[in-house]
Amino acid sequence: MQKIEAVIQPSKLDAVKDALVEIGVEGMTITEARGHGRQKGHTEFYRGREYSVDLLPKVKLEVVVTDEMLDKAILAITSAARTGMIGDGKIFISKIDEAIRIRNDERGEIAL
Repeated sequence: MQKIEAVIQPSKLDAVKDALVEIGVEGMTITEARGHGRQKGHTEFYRGREYSVDLLPKVKLEVVVTDEMLDKAILAITSAARTGMIGDGKIFISKIDEAIRIRNDERGEIAL
């Protein structure tokens, strides 16, 4: 099993969610986040004054998938989240040793 953590633009959340559901991903955790990468934020003007916005709104999506689903899930996320502009986000992948469903103590891939 593999855990995919994707940090994406908030405007792309619905498209990414739909793409994952379409390939058969059943569960996901979504968290609102703030951060920056290489773009280091931006400046805005409000009532004639300049403000520096260094933490931009992002969405962190966490999904655990079987090893066989990993490539399809990554392709679904990248296809749906890509704009070609700086700030599209990042994907991190980690190995998951065990998953346990609390309700009935199912373990492994069946618990996903």
